[in-house]
Parts: sequence; structure tokens; C-alpha cells
Amino acid sequence: MTELTHENAYHFQVMRRALDEIDAGGSALSLDDLASRMGMSPSHFQRIFSQWVGVSPKKYQQYLTLDHARQVLQDRFTTLEAAGEVGLSGTGRLHDLFVSWEAMTPGEFAKGGAGLTIYWGWFDTPFGEALAMGTARGLCGLAFSAETGRDEAMRDLKSRWPNALYEEHPEAIRSWVETAFGQSGETKLHMIGAPFQIKVWEALLRIPSGHVTTYSELAQSVGHPKAVRAVGTAVGRNPVSFLIPCHRALRKSGALGGYHWGLPVKRAILAWESARIET
Repeated sequence: MTELTHENAYHFQVMRRALDEIDAGGSALSLDDLASRMGMSPSHFQRIFSQWVGVSPKKYQQYLTLDHARQVLQDRFTTLEAAGEVGLSGTGRLHDLFVSWEAMTPGEFAKGGAGLTIYWGWFDTPFGEALAMGTARGLCGLAFSAETGRDEAMRDLKSRWPNALYEEHPEAIRSWVETAFGQSGETKLHMIGAPFQIKVWEALLRIPSGHVTTYSELAQSVGHPKAVRAVGTAVGRNPVSFLIPCHRALRKSGALGGYHWGLPVKRAILAWESARIET
């Protein structure tokens, strides 16, 4: 994976514009058509896309179609009880990195983050700019701002732990963020949520990269098969996007469902993961 640079953020914006063009023009758009609609030469457009995701624009175009999620659900559906068979460790293995985690106790959560110092900073990622937050124990928040904007991303994460002390200190969490997006090492998570939410987030951690599951499957795996709506709410409240992979939860129909940081980001992540698993 490429290093975290402003170039990555630019690549995501190119891809984001391509999403709109593919939605408007369909998968039959040629390379020349796509490049022209974005004001780029075909060779430049192809180079940007190939560098960003590792496959040609035409191949990646297939992953960005609205039917892609349904195809993934058909081909790479994961029942969480069998997740270990595809190479996950007990605490979750996502793409080529290891994630370890610990959860805040219910009593600590009830205090709204009181007594916690949460460090934060802005980072470039393959999916645009992201706001990362973390304690001394690990990352506790990761929000993408491409659809919501910086102010809303900041307000959203801070509202989850209103009594914490916030300090802008990107260097305190940089190594975990860089590991999350491709550098070697281990990313630590500090999961701050209600007990039921954490149970759902633990289940999400068992879904391998490039695979998906359904909200009803998640409900079954946490012992509440009829609580699909409550599970969906817990998925939506996941504060550590991408690493706790709520983007891998779909409706039974194959529809994307919601995504807290915008459906274009969810589609982009699923497409990016599919391209990597198939190459």
C-alpha cells in the first residue's frame, strides 16, 4: 500500500468523482469517457487508479457498481461461527495487519470518558482525510470527513465521550494510524461503548477483509437473533470506522444499508478491499 500522503487524499477524490460518473453513466462507460468526464487524459486517469488500487480503471469499475455488494454477499458471505476457518486470530485479523483490543468497563463508559485524555489528529488515508482519536491504550475513534466535513466529524466523535479531556497530539497515535493503513506492526484499539455495542463490534472484528455478513447474522452471533434493528444501531455507532469493519455489514438483500460516514465511502472501501483480495 502507498504511504500516507496528500496524494492518497487526491486519489480518493478522483475515485469519488468516478463513483458519481459511473452511477450516472453505467458500467459501459469506456476509459476515454470516464477520463473525459473528469477532465483528465486517459493515461493520467489510468495511472492514478492503478496506483491507488492496484488494478485498471475498467476492472475497478466493476467493483464500484451498485450490484457489487450483492455479488460479494453471494460469493464471500461469512458466517461468524466459521470465521476462524479463513485465518482470523481470536482478537481479529483484518487484511494484512493485526489488531488487538481492550474494552472500557461499563462503569468507565457510564462516566462519559471522565478521567480520560483523548489525543487526536488529522491524517490522510486511502479514503480521504480522517480524524483519528486515541487514548494511551489504543485508537478509540476514526472518522472519515469526505462526506461529512471536518467540523461534523469532530463534533460527532467528541459527543460520544463528552467528559474526556481532548488534546491535539497526532504523534501520540500516528504509529497506530499508519499501521492501520498499511505499515507493518500492530494497531491497538480502545473500544469505548456500552456492553451491547462492544459485543456487536467484537463480532464485526471477526469478518475478514473482502468478505461481508448481514445484520441478521450479526444479531444471531451475539445471541439476540430478533434484535436486528438494535444490532444495526450498534453497527452505526461504531466509532472506529474501517478497523472495526462496519462497512462489511449488509442487508440480506445485498443492499448496502446505512453508513455513518456516507455510503460513497462504504462503497469505496468495499471496492478497494475486493480489488486487493482478488489481486
